[in-house]
Amino acid sequence: MARTKRRVKGKGMKGMTIGGGHKRPTKQGAGLTKAGVAKYRRQNPGSKLKTAVTGKVKKGSKAAKRRKSFCARSAGQMKKFPKAAKNPNSRLRQARRRWRC
Repeated sequence: MARTKRRVKGKGMKGMTIGGGHKRPTKQGAGLTKAGVAKYRRQNPGSKLKTAVTGKVKKGSKAAKRRKSFCARSAGQMKKFPKAAKNPNSRLRQARRRWRC
């Protein structure tokens, strides 16, 4: 009988707080801070999580593709969570604004 390896899961977003400096408050654009991304990557080895793409980017660059991908995913969240989509101060709307979606 062959044994299968179990994948060890990380902690996810557990322990990430605004007060701890891991998450940005909604007034500052929501999302994770640099410290939050660093903590997440420590808790979840092998993670490729990066901070938001907020500046100007060249068309077709890796950063532009990441932005386009995030905007597409978060547009789906806007459809799934209409209450958050209607509230301009929701974390979803603020994050989209920060990413320039």
